[in-house]
Amino acid sequence: MVAELFKRNRGTRDVEPLGPVEYIEPVASTSEWLKEHVVPTRSGTVSYVKSLFPFLTWIYRYNWVWFVGDLIAGVTVGIVVIPQGMAYAKLASLPPEFGLYSSFVGVAIYWLSATSHVISAGPVAVFSSLLSVILEHALPQLPEYADTPWIIAGCLSVVLGCIVMAIGLFRIGFIVDFIPLPAIAAFMTGSALSIAMGQIPTLMGNNKADGYDTRAATYLVFGNFFKYIKHCDLNAAIGLTALFMLYAVRWACGYASRRWPQHEKTFFFINTLRSGFVILLYTLISFLVNRNHHDDPKFSILKTIPSGFQHMGVPVVNSRILSAVAAKLPSAIIVLVIEHISIAKSFARLSNYTIDPNQELIAIGLTNIFGPFFGGYPATGSFSRTAIKAKAGVRTPLAGVVTAIIVVIAIYALPPVFYYISNAALAAVIIHAVGDLISSPKSIKMFWKVSPCEFVIFWIGVLVSVFTSIDNGIYASVAASAALLLFRIAKAHGRFVGVVKVYNTPTLRPVDANEPDLDTRNVFVPLDRSNGVNPAVQPREPHAGVFIYRLNEGYLYPNAVHFTDHMVREIKVKTRPAVINPYGSLGERPWNDPGPRHKSESDIDPTLPVLRAIILDFTGVSNVDVTSLQNLIDVRKQLDRYADTRVAWHFVSVKSPWARRGLLASGFGSENGVVKSLFTVTNVGVSQEKDDVKPGSRDEEFSVDTQPEDKPGMTSMDTMVLPLLSIDCPYFHIDMDEAVRSVELELGLK
Repeated sequence: MVAELFKRNRGTRDVEPLGPVEYIEPVASTSEWLKEHVVPTRSGTVSYVKSLFPFLTWIYRYNWVWFVGDLIAGVTVGIVVIPQGMAYAKLASLPPEFGLYSSFVGVAIYWLSATSHVISAGPVAVFSSLLSVILEHALPQLPEYADTPWIIAGCLSVVLGCIVMAIGLFRIGFIVDFIPLPAIAAFMTGSALSIAMGQIPTLMGNNKADGYDTRAATYLVFGNFFKYIKHCDLNAAIGLTALFMLYAVRWACGYASRRWPQHEKTFFFINTLRSGFVILLYTLISFLVNRNHHDDPKFSILKTIPSGFQHMGVPVVNSRILSAVAAKLPSAIIVLVIEHISIAKSFARLSNYTIDPNQELIAIGLTNIFGPFFGGYPATGSFSRTAIKAKAGVRTPLAGVVTAIIVVIAIYALPPVFYYISNAALAAVIIHAVGDLISSPKSIKMFWKVSPCEFVIFWIGVLVSVFTSIDNGIYASVAASAALLLFRIAKAHGRFVGVVKVYNTPTLRPVDANEPDLDTRNVFVPLDRSNGVNPAVQPREPHAGVFIYRLNEGYLYPNAVHFTDHMVREIKVKTRPAVINPYGSLGERPWNDPGPRHKSESDIDPTLPVLRAIILDFTGVSNVDVTSLQNLIDVRKQLDRYADTRVAWHFVSVKSPWARRGLLASGFGSENGVVKSLFTVTNVGVSQEKDDVKPGSRDEEFSVDTQPEDKPGMTSMDTMVLPLLSIDCPYFHIDMDEAVRSVELELGLK
C-alpha cells in the first residue's frame, strides 16, 4: 500500500523527504464483516471438520512410551471408577449396575472427540445427586416408569447430549464464561454438603427408619438424623470405620510422601487406590459375615448385580418424559457443562496446554447421546478421577480405552463379588469423594479479599442449596452473579483526568527539569487520584473550559446515561452558563429548572469559565450501540445550549472501526469545513529497485522498510511521511497528547 502511495505522489515530490501522503480510512462495511466472520471459507470449513476429530492429529504418532503411561493411568482409573460408579448410581436412585454402564461409555467414547488427555468422563457425585432430584420430580407424573427410572435417565441423557453438542457445534461455548468461579464454587460446595448429609444415614444405618426422608432439604436431613439416631445399627460400625480408613490412608500416604520423597510414586498409587482397597477389604468382611445369611444379611449389602449389559437398546424419548423433566433441564445443562469445562480448563493450565471448550462440549455431548444405548445415564468430567489420571502419568486420551476394558471385565466377571459390597462402605466412599468438592477456608477467604460481593454470592449459593435444593442453589448463584455483572456494567464510573509531567529515573533523586537528556512525558491520571496515584501529586487540570473524561468501561446502553449524567453534572459545577436566561420569558422556562424565579448575574459565579471543549478517552471502550450514541447526541445538544456555542468533542483511541463508523454517522469525529489541525505522523522508508527496469518503463516495484538502510541493487531510499490516522476525521486522535494539543490549537490556547 505504501508503494502505491509513493508512486501516486512521486511525480509531485520536489524535496526530500517526501511530503505527507493522504490517508483516508475505509468505512467499516457490513459485507466485509459478514465475509470475515460469518461466510465460511474453504480452508475454514476444512479446519472446522478436522477439529471435530482431534485424535487424528496425534494417533498416527502413538508409541510404546505413550502406551505404558496410558496403560498405568487407565488401569488406575479403572480400579477407582468401579466402586465410585456403583456408589454414584445409588446416589442417583438407580440400580448400581447403571453406574458401571455409564463409567464404560464415558471413557470409551469421550476420547474420540476430546482435546484434553487427562479428563475422565463418567458418573459424578453432583450430577448423580441432581438426577435423583429430577427423578423424584418426574416419577409422580410418569407412574408407569416407577420400576424403570433408568428409562427417564436415558431420555434425559440423550436430550442433554443433543443440547450440549449443539452448543459446541455452533461454537457458542463462550456462554460458559458468564458463570464465575464463586458461583461454581458455591453450587459445588452446596452440592457436596447436600450429598454428604444425604449419605450419612446410609453410613449409620438409620436411613430405613419410618418417616426419615433422606432426600429432603439438607438442613432437614441433618436435623432428623438426631431424631432417628436410635435406629442406627451394625452398618454404622462398617461405615464409620471405612470412612476413617479412607482418611487415614490418605493422611498416611501424604505424610510418607513428604518423609520419603524417593518413594513418592509408590505412595501416590497406594493413596489413589485407597477406595478400591477399602471396598475389597469390607467386601471380604461382608462375605465372611453374611455368606450364611443371604436372605437376611447382618448389614445392608448390594445383593444381586446382573452380569453384562442387561439394558442395552434404543433409549425411549417421548413428549411425556420431556415434559416431565423440562423444568429441570436448565440446571442439568449448567451442571453438566460447568463441571466438565471448569475441570478441563483447570488441568489444562496445570499441564501447560490449552483446550477447545466447544470441542469438549461436542465430546461430552456425544458421550451422553450414545450412553443410553448401553444403559448409561448422564456423564461428565470427574474431578477426582481426572486428578488421579493426571498424577498417574497419562500421555494421551487413549487411556480411556484401557479404563473401558477394565470396566467391561468388571461388568462381566465381578457381579458375584459385588453381591457382598456393603452399602455403608459405598456411602463412605461417596462422602470421602465429595469432601474434596467443598471450598477450602483459604479459597473462601480469597473471595472476601478480592471481591466481597462475590463472597456474598458464594454464601447465597451454598445456603440456598442447603435449605432448599441443589438446582435452586445453582439458579440462585448464577442469578446473583448475573445481577452483579449487570450492576457493574450499568453503574460503571468515568473519571475526569488531568496531566502530570513525569520522567524515568533509576533512583529517587531530584532531577533538573531542564536537563537536555531528560526523557519526560505526559501521563493523564484521574483528578481525584482514584487509580492509586500518590495523594501528594496534584494533576494539572486542562485549560479553563476544557474537560477530559475517561470512560473506564464499554459505552453501551446499560451505562450510557450513568456515564453522561455524571459528566454533565460535574461540568456544570465547574463552569457557568454562557447566557443567564436562555429561555426568555418564564413561560418558556422548563418546569424542572430549580430557579431562582428571576435569574441575574449575581446568581452566576463570574470566575467560572464557559464550556469550550470535551475530550472523551475511549481507550476502555470496545463497542458502542444505537442507544449510547443517541444519548451522546442528546448530551451534545444540551451542552451546546448551555455554552451557547458549538462545543468541540474530541475522541481519543477509538479502537473499533464500527465505533468510528457509529460516531461519524452520529455527527461526531468530523465537521464540514473543519480540517485536522494537528497530525501524528511517522517516517517510512521507500526504496526503488533498479534491476530489470527498462529506460522509460512505468512499471516500477517498491519495497518498504521502517528503518531505511542502503541495500545492494537499490537506486535510492526515500523517506515518506505517513499519518497514523485518517486525515478526514479531525476529532479522532491517536493519544491524549495529540487531542490536548489539537484543542489548544483549535481554541488558540497556546
